[in-house]
Amino acid sequence: MRTGRPRSFCKDEALDRAMTIFWRSGYEGASMADLTHAMGINSPSVYACFGSKEGLFKAVLDRYDQRRAEFMQNVLAAPTTAEVAEAFLYGVAEFAADTSGKNPPGCLMLQGGISCGDAQIPDALAKHRAEKEAMLRARFEQAKETGDLCEKANPAALARYLTAMANGICVQAAAGASGKELREVASLALAGWQGAAADCGNREQVKVKTEELA
Repeated sequence: MRTGRPRSFCKDEALDRAMTIFWRSGYEGASMADLTHAMGINSPSVYACFGSKEGLFKAVLDRYDQRRAEFMQNVLAAPTTAEVAEAFLYGVAEFAADTSGKNPPGCLMLQGGISCGDAQIPDALAKHRAEKEAMLRARFEQAKETGDLCEKANPAALARYLTAMANGICVQAAAGASGKELREVASLALAGWQGAAADCGNREQVKVKTEELA
């Protein structure tokens, strides 16, 4: 009985090369000819390994998340919510601008599905972006339990704010903003986040002072 031939390529390397094509051209703009040429394998091998172009793209998204896993671990491990927010936005600004010449500035999660008529692709991208937001929300919920955030803080809204700012930074990077400019945007975004995170505490202080004066 004959067994199938083993893959004669490194899957992770092939996915990294496919990632560059999807990142530069978007899902619809990336042709199978371009993808197979970049990956150094033929179409039958791609379909045998990933099932379809969509399957390949989803595998690329998983690989992208894998490469960012350490970054998110370090972000979430920061001792305070203020440091979590700092590490996240400044980190996004750094990798959105510095792609080492391999990929365009910005973020695959935003650029990969631009002008895509296949609804499953934007949905897949949105799911991956939502995972990061969920991680931040869980971290902020934990912070409420430990007292790092006040009881009236809204972890979901704070996580959504950081995610929206990060997406904006990536869009600016894709439009040509420099690393310095992106860090300036991150700094302004952090000032807004810190104000929102501390807002309920400020309201409580105002209430106490008002009651003392009454």
